[in-house]
Amino acid sequence: MIKINLNKIPINYNEKTLLNEIKKILKIKKDKIKEIKIIKKSIDARKKPKIYYNLIVGICFFDEKIENNYNFEKIKIDISGLKYKKQTSNKKIYVVGFGPSGMFCSLALSKMGYCPTVIEQGSCVEERINQVQQFWEKGILNINSNVQFGEGGAGTFSDGKLTTNLNSQLCNKVINELYLHGAPKQILYESKPHIGSDKLCDVVKNMRNDVIKNGGKIFFDTKLTNIIIKNNSVKFIEITNVKTQLKTILACDVLCLCLGHSARDTFKLLKKLNLSIKQKPFAMGVRIEHKAVNINNMQYGENHSRLLPNADYKLVAHLKNQRSVFTFCMCPGGRVVASSSNQGEIVTNGMSNFKRDEKYSNSALLVNVMPSDFNSDDVLAGVAFQEKYERLAYKLGGENFFAPAETVSSFLYNKSNLGECSYKPGYKFTKLKNCLPKFVYESLKEGLEIFRKKYKYFALNTDVLIGVETRTSSPMTILRNDKLVSNIDGIYPCGEGAGYAGGIVSSAQDGIKVAEAIYNNDNNI
Repeated sequence: MIKINLNKIPINYNEKTLLNEIKKILKIKKDKIKEIKIIKKSIDARKKPKIYYNLIVGICFFDEKIENNYNFEKIKIDISGLKYKKQTSNKKIYVVGFGPSGMFCSLALSKMGYCPTVIEQGSCVEERINQVQQFWEKGILNINSNVQFGEGGAGTFSDGKLTTNLNSQLCNKVINELYLHGAPKQILYESKPHIGSDKLCDVVKNMRNDVIKNGGKIFFDTKLTNIIIKNNSVKFIEITNVKTQLKTILACDVLCLCLGHSARDTFKLLKKLNLSIKQKPFAMGVRIEHKAVNINNMQYGENHSRLLPNADYKLVAHLKNQRSVFTFCMCPGGRVVASSSNQGEIVTNGMSNFKRDEKYSNSALLVNVMPSDFNSDDVLAGVAFQEKYERLAYKLGGENFFAPAETVSSFLYNKSNLGECSYKPGYKFTKLKNCLPKFVYESLKEGLEIFRKKYKYFALNTDVLIGVETRTSSPMTILRNDKLVSNIDGIYPCGEGAGYAGGIVSSAQDGIKVAEAIYNNDNNI
């Protein structure tokens, strides 16, 4: 197979279009071409409203000898998943959390010949869907199984973005495994791949079944409530069924802490047990929601084709106070969702389904928060900082998890505060400055003014800001050595909650790295 670039491809292209373009480049008859595989696909909107796709494709011929007639790069497309030489082991390995890091850690371990047991405080994804819908529609929160906790982790009810700044073979393996477990084929080649919340649920279920098929076990609705340490090494764990409150003590050789960034009870347990933890920067702010058509006008031009997908954006403004305002987790054609995991707290996030075809688009609008802002040396001071403003947002929005909201016009100029947004179970128009740190509020105002001057459609007066967005990443790091072990032997901190990842792909990759570290440490590699 040879690799070639196809530039300025019409947005309404089909296979015939591609064949004609390839025929021109290769000067070959179409009947000689056996297969065309898209390797990379991106939108070129630099000369809007004239917009094209740029493609990198692989060409396979009926006669393989034809490849030798061209100087194009020869490639092999690898969509294989994780593969390891299996071994036999009686080691008692527990994986705490079944979000991206926990799923991929347990999947890799099971493929290595281990039989990991997963401890997940939330429910399986089939039950979790109903619990989350009940919360969004009626404001009834299950504190153990919700948008933050449960099979698949927080990413299950998001846009399912697979973008990452990392570039490694492990990242490719993560994408391949997701595809092999049912994710759309587009994730293999789109420049900004995503799965969508509606597709993620099936992918998560398929990965669970694979772990079990390979010899693993999964305990849902089960929480890690204690770790018994002797001679600076993990020996036992205590788990509690959250429905029956039945406690069980289990012998443990290896404990993989694949925590989400909302696992606050577990963070407090780890602090009590003297695991090495340090404060970490994160970001907080609000969600900004716009009509999708306005963002499309901003990115594609006012006369753009309706065949184009709802547009995304990624913006940053550097401020006079040395902070930055930036957008994060942008969800085209999606909605703003309630993501609380505790009573009396408001947390917002965004989500999109695979088609991204809803009428609103949204993103987090954030300000960087440093440990110096916590005003405390406590290792969990960042958690307390988050909790403070989540509680203020709850009081400001009112009962039943209504979120505080404010129009851009009101936020910037104290003018009209009437509008609408997609957030459920409901919202109350009020003043967001009452649930944000002063430096965050002032930074957001300055950043919004910069964005408004630069981008005509970004923050219109009727666009709505919804508070608060606080769970952007973990506010702490559980320290680990070069073998990925904490200061307590046998404990492997992993993933986003432990402070080593941000997003589905980087968390999944870290889960694989921890599994491989366990294997290598066992075999003195």
